[in-house]
Amino acid sequence: MKEMLRVFVLTSVTMAGVGLWASPGFGEPYELSKNDVMDPKAIKSPDISLFGVKLGDGEAKAVDALVNEKIPGIKVEQEALFIFLLDQRKPTGPMAGVRVQDGKVDLIFINNRFAYKTRGLLRNVLNSESPEDIRKLLGQEDYGDENVMGAVLAYDKQGFVINYLGKDVNIEFSPVR
Repeated sequence: MKEMLRVFVLTSVTMAGVGLWASPGFGEPYELSKNDVMDPKAIKSPDISLFGVKLGDGEAKAVDALVNEKIPGIKVEQEALFIFLLDQRKPTGPMAGVRVQDGKVDLIFINNRFAYKTRGLLRNVLNSESPEDIRKLLGQEDYGDENVMGAVLAYDKQGFVINYLGKDVNIEFSPVR
């Protein structure tokens, strides 16, 4: 009996250790304000959440999680189809938000004002100095457009688009096409 207990405990500890080795990624949730994902292939829009709100969630869940739930340091404004999150320290414009259309969240966005809340690779993307820096971090985009004003880098297979406009970097997550 004592030997069986020892084997059970050893097996449990080993399995827990294996779970700790696995990093968030392929198919696992990626909470923008918590997870530290460094693999660009692990960033897929269906796995992204903004304070618990994911693409496809109903309007009630989005309102409850973003509007009714107090998020420290964030001011929330609801305007037409959008729920905007503003930094209370400098509420100059939205730093993140969602769009609710036909009763469901169909867009999640973040920008460089949200960089201090984001972890991992996306923090580096939001703080990028050029479209080339973004490509070094995420790899070549599926398609894009670059001109003197800025760049649009579309990673459609992963479900997001990056708009680079000098110091302003925006990332839009939408359903994978």
